[in-house]
Amino acid sequence: MARYTPVEERIEALAHRMLADAPERGARARLVEFLVFGAKQAWACVFGALLLLVIVAARLWYPDDAALARNDLLVLAAVAIQVGMLVGRLESGRELWVIVIFHIVGTGMELFKTSVGSWSYEDGGVLHIGAVPLFSGFMYAAVGSYMVRVYRLFDLRFARYPRIWITAVVAAAIYVNFFTHHYVVDVRWVLVLAIVLVYARSVMHFHVFRSTFRMPVLLSFLLVALFIWIAENIGTAAGAWIYPHQEAGWELVPLTKLVAWFLLMMISVVLVTFVYPPKAPSASGTLETRSP
Repeated sequence: MARYTPVEERIEALAHRMLADAPERGARARLVEFLVFGAKQAWACVFGALLLLVIVAARLWYPDDAALARNDLLVLAAVAIQVGMLVGRLESGRELWVIVIFHIVGTGMELFKTSVGSWSYEDGGVLHIGAVPLFSGFMYAAVGSYMVRVYRLFDLRFARYPRIWITAVVAAAIYVNFFTHHYVVDVRWVLVLAIVLVYARSVMHFHVFRSTFRMPVLLSFLLVALFIWIAENIGTAAGAWIYPHQEAGWELVPLTKLVAWFLLMMISVVLVTFVYPPKAPSASGTLETRSP
């Protein structure tokens, strides 16, 4: 897998020229690593950030009585962002397949969740399936875009990564529980425990600028889930969708939703590993791909 797209290679080369004289040790060196880390994270989030910006702008400035419904505008904007990223060589064709998978998996869950009243969307428009506007799938695609981009931008490696078939079984159980807990016992806490047991020993290695750092995989799941929760609050405040408790007026999304996003992270990681198998860190610098 290529680590950078052509555009990212030019950005990387420019960054190295600008930081060529940066110290390798000390407080300034740590500051450089921190700033580069933030810049790479922001770049990895570009799809989701642009989509969220459009959602907020459409709520603030797009007229309610426009001939083109707001939901349809969001669909067209999401498609334009995706096409722009491909044409601009900000994303590879291989990554697009991951994003499409996220779109399909997410839309399937949206159709069910809206049918049972878990959340709802504004009426209007023609670009929808049932009560689900088609832009909703792009919100899941934004998570997929982030996952594949952060994977290569930070050259992620994993020590003691669990067998992929085990993670796939847990992810499948999580996806099924998103549906079945409306009718039978909700086993989400059992599934959270399963994730903890499966990934307890796994450590993620990520390269920033000059240094490589380590982080428990479980902590990375939790941090990404937290940022998705923050984005979710922005999206619901902009009226892209609402939960039942927000129908009388916007309220903060409960922190308990972090559990759902933590579980979604498991599904997201497994989907990415089917396209980009996890690589183990190697003292020799050679790639070591973990087999199923």
